[in-house]
Amino acid sequence: MPKMKTKSGAKKRFRLTGTGKVRMNQAGKQHGMIKRTNKHIRNQRGTTIMSEQDAKIIKKFLPYG
Repeated sequence: MPKMKTKSGAKKRFRLTGTGKVRMNQAGKQHGMIKRTNKHIRNQRGTTIMSEQDAKIIKKFLPYG
């Protein structure tokens, strides 16, 4: 059997934690910062854990993750 391919877009955007949760960058931080409050920008730093419903879809894209 051939190997399964990982979705190249998913491997650039998501990582799996040791317990199998999906870690992702915070949404809403690419542009338009001037209209966001400083509190919003501060809270969007770093990464976050994806919700279980969305993570189920992403895990199919990362078969060897």
